[in-house]
Amino acid sequence: MKKTILITGATDGIGLETAKLLASAGHDLLIHGRNLEKLNLVKSLLTEIPNAGSIKSYLADLSVFSDIKKLVEDIKNNHKSLDVLINNAGIFKTNNAITGDGLDIRFVVNTIAPYIFAQEFSPLLGSSGRIINLSSAAQAPVNIEALLGKTQLTDMEAYSQSKLAITMWSKVLADKTGVRGPIIIAVNPGSLLASKMVKEGFGIEGHDLSIGAKILIRMALEDDIPEYSGEYFDNDIGQFSQPHADGVNLKKSVEVVETIESLIKHNLT
Repeated sequence: MKKTILITGATDGIGLETAKLLASAGHDLLIHGRNLEKLNLVKSLLTEIPNAGSIKSYLADLSVFSDIKKLVEDIKNNHKSLDVLINNAGIFKTNNAITGDGLDIRFVVNTIAPYIFAQEFSPLLGSSGRIINLSSAAQAPVNIEALLGKTQLTDMEAYSQSKLAITMWSKVLADKTGVRGPIIIAVNPGSLLASKMVKEGFGIEGHDLSIGAKILIRMALEDDIPEYSGEYFDNDIGQFSQPHADGVNLKKSVEVVETIESLIKHNLT
């Protein structure tokens, strides 16, 4: 059955590979990117794939709250429903880690923007929709002061904390909404895949991107996934598993979610 699927960060890496596979299966895609030229090129590429469904493109810098807000408004205005949201956009290494709002860009792009999308698009997704969140094997305890922008971290610290944070809120939000809300799965798509992020961060070519793309599609579409809402899938071992211990610590997870919500309230309203 044809689905309408929103993929953030769809202009390269796992996001692009996922979009290619989904387009070839005939699904309607909403692709997001932050570079207009790349976004237009990818839209053309996907449209030309045999059997491709409709391809809509959306431009936004997910480190900028006004861009996030406009993206939400545009998608809500243009689409009455969604079947799947794949929160794929992410950042690891950058020359300027602090956003104009004084926050670490890894937390804003990797954790906070996906949370906003999950909340804002839940009515479009309904109880049968799915939210697939990109986690990672790199997970570390979240420093709330760093999340608030009050202390700076190294690239790896910020990245690994942002990925545990998205894993934490996936569980909290899934438990909170229950059967009324969409299915939410956090996924480590596989370690050291051949993305730009891996090349920049580790200086290696990495493994086949289709490893990550195929697991995202499985989580997005396969029938047996709903029973695992709120869980974490580790593609390095090929099964649902336990994240970092803090990821199943309700008190710490709630603290992270409350901090995210306070930041959203302060910066988005």
